[in-house]
Amino acid sequence: METTLQSRIERKLTDAFAPERLAVINESHLHAGHQPDMTGTGETHIRIRIVSAKFSGMPRLARHRAINELLKPELDAGLHALAVEPAAPGEAVRW
Repeated sequence: METTLQSRIERKLTDAFAPERLAVINESHLHAGHQPDMTGTGETHIRIRIVSAKFSGMPRLARHRAINELLKPELDAGLHALAVEPAAPGEAVRW
């Protein structure tokens, strides 16, 4: 069974961070034409909104690094952009 990049990312984040809230959003359509080969189709731009107790006491930069390290294979395989919005439970979020 073929899975999407979005579903693979959701699975990896769930396994690694046991989030209480998680949204993995494909925003590729918003970036059509920003480079000659960006058509807005596919899975080139992903936004991650995640709330996990594992981020408690962890600086923001360390949260980003942990997610980027986890998703390094996807980035190396051609994921063009990754927007990350991590939070610990109880922290204010804009979403």
